Amino acid sequence: MSAIAGIYQVDGKHIDSSIVSLLTDALAHRGPDGCATWLAGPVGLGHCMLWTTLESLHEHLPLTSDDGLLTITADARIDNRDELISDLNLSQHGEIIPDSSLILYAYQRWGESCVDHLLGDFAFAIWDAHKQHLFCARDHMGVKPFYYYRSDDCFAFASEIKSLFSLPDVPKEVNEEEVVNYLAAIWEDPQITPYHHIFRLPAAHTMTVAQSGLNLHGYWHLDPRREIHYDSNEEYERAFREIFIDAVRCRLRSAFPIGFLLSGGLDSSSVVCSTRDIVKQGNGHSDSQSSSIHTISAIFHEVPECNERDYIRTVLANSGFSPHCVEPARDSPLVYMKTYQRSNGDLLNDKNLLLFWQVYQHAQEAGVRTLIDGFFGDTAVSYGGGCLADLTRKMKWGTVFKEAVGISRHWHIPLWKILWQQVFLLTIPPELRSRWHTLRKHPNTIFDDSHLINTRLAQRYNLAAKVHFREEKQWLLKTARELHHFDLTWSARQRDFENLDGVASAFNLDLRHPFSDRRLIEFCLALPPEQKVRGGYTRAILRYALAASLPEEIKTRAGKADLDLAFYSGIRASGELDLGKILFCEPQLIAQYIDITLLREAYDDFMKGTNKNAAFLWRAAFLVLWLQHNASHVDQ
Repeated sequence: MSAIAGIYQVDGKHIDSSIVSLLTDALAHRGPDGCATWLAGPVGLGHCMLWTTLESLHEHLPLTSDDGLLTITADARIDNRDELISDLNLSQHGEIIPDSSLILYAYQRWGESCVDHLLGDFAFAIWDAHKQHLFCARDHMGVKPFYYYRSDDCFAFASEIKSLFSLPDVPKEVNEEEVVNYLAAIWEDPQITPYHHIFRLPAAHTMTVAQSGLNLHGYWHLDPRREIHYDSNEEYERAFREIFIDAVRCRLRSAFPIGFLLSGGLDSSSVVCSTRDIVKQGNGHSDSQSSSIHTISAIFHEVPECNERDYIRTVLANSGFSPHCVEPARDSPLVYMKTYQRSNGDLLNDKNLLLFWQVYQHAQEAGVRTLIDGFFGDTAVSYGGGCLADLTRKMKWGTVFKEAVGISRHWHIPLWKILWQQVFLLTIPPELRSRWHTLRKHPNTIFDDSHLINTRLAQRYNLAAKVHFREEKQWLLKTARELHHFDLTWSARQRDFENLDGVASAFNLDLRHPFSDRRLIEFCLALPPEQKVRGGYTRAILRYALAASLPEEIKTRAGKADLDLAFYSGIRASGELDLGKILFCEPQLIAQYIDITLLREAYDDFMKGTNKNAAFLWRAAFLVLWLQHNASHVDQ
């Protein structure tokens, strides 16, 4: 988690060094190991360094090629280093080749298609003096952030929105429609932000900026039609295990102590247990011994439903790792909401990240710079929605009933409900399924919180139609692979990674997510339904492939703790003095977005223990804080 920034005066005016320094000064908290800038006429690039890998200790950015024609600034971890060094004939350069240098060499060799040869997490920009354009790229899943501003005569980019606002000519105008979308939890556009003039470079996209204009290009797309075939369960498991182990191993490359977020759930436990095996075999990329590998876990004694301590202990038995348990303060969610919005500038999607603020802080205090987690595991591996319907279409009636009975037993869900939702509704014609879905809802409750949003704005931006369109789109999907593909490509996933990065940036942590590995995602999407649901277990391929590594209690877990309960408990503990104060101290701030009278009713119900509108309440509270500190002008 370093930081990048830059500016290109498309009108040809020369950049003053103080302008680039404004961008990097706003990002200095992300780069405690030094900031630097580079200038050449109308272009200026900046970088703030956070050392994490051995190679990064020798990295100096921005970096210019030997011929002086290319200059790069990058926040990147490249995982296929050995392959690139071989393909680019760089072995004579020695082993210590910084990741940004590999990207620059790749661009020299393959031009803009260099991204097709890169594996890892990255956001970078290359000034090509020969072509007189700026080439920008973002990794496949959007793990590394990239925001930009564009006008007729200027293009600027940065790792955080607030850096762009350090430039005097960048307007800070609220995008009213996007705020309404945020309140309604609608995240469909991967480019827009809550500001009119600030955009995201979407995941898996490149962008070239020249005097002739801006060109956006998607370089990678998941194929929902691809299916892999092996002759046995064992072959599927072996293939998954090899990909997963490598996805973990390549993320262990670190010059500092490594930390793991361990919740006790299937995903984080799989990462930690795989790391234990890699370390014992002595073939990881890290020189760290077990004792310098830390696990950090959130423990919720006051909310027993969220307490996973027994599962955590089971995972750590005989690992040799250094365990840390942190109990987030019950009032922490709102306390850290205030801190986050002051430092980041974007709206926060995932409320549960705030529960881990103290966990991240503890990781930093333990000397950790690289923090690895099981995030995105649910989405990457998939719970197998639609698999029973796929098996039904194949007329494998016996398998369908057997798996439905197993799922019913493991998840404690009535068998009839599984057959109704996962078989009947997904095998009837899409038109009937969509009609049933519409009829089963009251026409005035298209989504639970619709009545709380200002009616005028909801109508102006066709909110009901947007929600209906999303639901229609989802209900027209019929196969497991279509449903999985829909989940993987939802633009909210990119924003989840951005939110994680924003919280981690406060503690100089480089987050790494094995489940976001491109190879793993492609493999899991292409699996046949029998490998996603098997033996009455969802996410079957992960459980069976790592059966030898996972404790039995983890391998056979059906669910996991609902951290929402801890979040809501923490908010209620603060009471009227915190949540109520935020929501109603300056009602004029959000009156144009939310019906204040109905918001008060929802708040009163929440404080009495009802969670119906809880998610909306915290989004509304976060919006108040965001408007107070990040929005100087609201469109009328």
